[in-house]
Amino acid sequence: MSKRTKKSWTVFVSIENAEHDRCVDIFLRADGSYGFEELRRDFEDGGRWTPLHHYSHIIYASLTDALDTAERRVPWLVHSLARKPEIRMRISLGWSPESQEVTIPVSLSRTSSAALRFMTN
Repeated sequence: MSKRTKKSWTVFVSIENAEHDRCVDIFLRADGSYGFEELRRDFEDGGRWTPLHHYSHIIYASLTDALDTAERRVPWLVHSLARKPEIRMRISLGWSPESQEVTIPVSLSRTSSAALRFMTN
């Protein structure tokens, strides 16, 4: 485990590049804030994931904010997300890593609303 990867963090998703030698972890901290880190996996590191930047110290209020900033900061991430559009959809719909459950708010009428819940794989 790297020095910048804390055991108390819950990683929502780890997105790899096409070469499988870079990844971005989007995570939740114990205090309820979110963050991300870009990591690399190289032969000289024994195949271990090693953080590349100091992105993990920046605090975001939402999972979507962390992902949006990661996309702007990590050039290859846009292409990886384009190959897996379900990642952005799950995050924008309120994906939870614990339950793999997504909640979608729906409006039934002007006076009532509900939420659809479904399990994701």
